[in-house]
Amino acid sequence: MDPIIIGIGGGTGSGKTTVAREVRKHFPEESVVILHHDSYYVDRGDLPPASRENINYDHPDSFDNELLLFHLNELRGGRPVEKPIYDFETHTRRKETITVRPARIILLEGILVLAEDALRESMDIKLYVDTDADERFIRRLRRDIADRGRTVDQVIEQYLKTVRPMHLQFVETSKRYADVIIPEGGQNRVAVDLIVTKARDILANH
Repeated sequence: MDPIIIGIGGGTGSGKTTVAREVRKHFPEESVVILHHDSYYVDRGDLPPASRENINYDHPDSFDNELLLFHLNELRGGRPVEKPIYDFETHTRRKETITVRPARIILLEGILVLAEDALRESMDIKLYVDTDADERFIRRLRRDIADRGRTVDQVIEQYLKTVRPMHLQFVETSKRYADVIIPEGGQNRVAVDLIVTKARDILANH
């Protein structure tokens, strides 16, 4: 049976991962996998550290979508894949990988998953999580300081230099491709229930 792929787009800190986790709760654990688009950043290990810092990581070209599409096709064919682990402090891929096994539902989340034609074409359901910009920035600030080793000034500089402009140019405009727009992310229980019902319907008809 072919898996269904649910794409979850939206701005940084909008609550995409929370939506994915809320959807996953409604299915047996082994039947759902979550793929994060930012695991598939292009490996910048060939560049000196100073050059890596100047790359626009919020532009679509920063992602290795070719590898991601290959992995989606492998999972669709019932074959496990080795998902890369990206180190956000060094902007490189680690030598280790994570084995992802096939599942009936693949949740693909990331800021630009709806902005890429090839990724959209692979999806059965396309979601966009819509959250106010100030709340998204606060969430990103907290996350980058706690999990990615950034300072407050670094987060603010990156937000103003690339995150906000790329959001307006690529992320916000990808909203028009969504089947469902979810205000307030994973806190929107009605929207999550609707997605779960639709996913079950698609599975039943596969």
